Amino acid sequence: MSNDFIHRFEPGNRLEAPPLLLLHGTGGDENDLLPLGKTISPGSALLSPRGKVLEHGMPRFFRRLAEGVFDEDDVQRRADELADFVESARARYGIAAPVALGYSNGANIAAAMLLLRPDVLAGAILLRAMVPLSQPPQADLRDKPVLIVSGKLDPIIPATNSAQLAALLTKAGANVQHPVLPTGHQLSQADLTIGQEWIKAVRFLQADKAAAV
Repeated sequence: MSNDFIHRFEPGNRLEAPPLLLLHGTGGDENDLLPLGKTISPGSALLSPRGKVLEHGMPRFFRRLAEGVFDEDDVQRRADELADFVESARARYGIAAPVALGYSNGANIAAAMLLLRPDVLAGAILLRAMVPLSQPPQADLRDKPVLIVSGKLDPIIPATNSAQLAALLTKAGANVQHPVLPTGHQLSQADLTIGQEWIKAVRFLQADKAAAV
């Protein structure tokens, strides 16, 4: 497979459950988000790559210059590389365009993919995400479902930044929901509950559209 990543793939067993692209945070790996993916969307096929960039030995999906300061050239290159991997993996494993489920650094690379390669993802759940590019391209995200879940007490991501990301994706046409939880950068049970409800709602809308056609 071109542009291959160390990864895990687990086939799905429910046709109505969308495939998930699991994207870990700094220091995680291809195993980290498998339990989260299974909890949020039982029966989904799971594609979980490991980030190729190492920061003090910890895997990430792109380089940063400081906390909250991204190497934007690397963001763009790595987002393209990951998008190519997803397209190859779809052909290899026979899955539909996935919904990205990313946490922190993984959520940021998913947001970059939405802006740079919007056709690769069917939607996204972005947990503790930031604006990945200071001058993003104009993307066509018409009606693409996106869930951004932020923490009001997050010491890493200013509330204005996550709100800017929601506005940016909405302006590009995405159907964005952006709940803000009374928590920090860490995940909580509320993240799981919100993610589960969102996935169920998106499935329902998709089934509705298919029935209408």
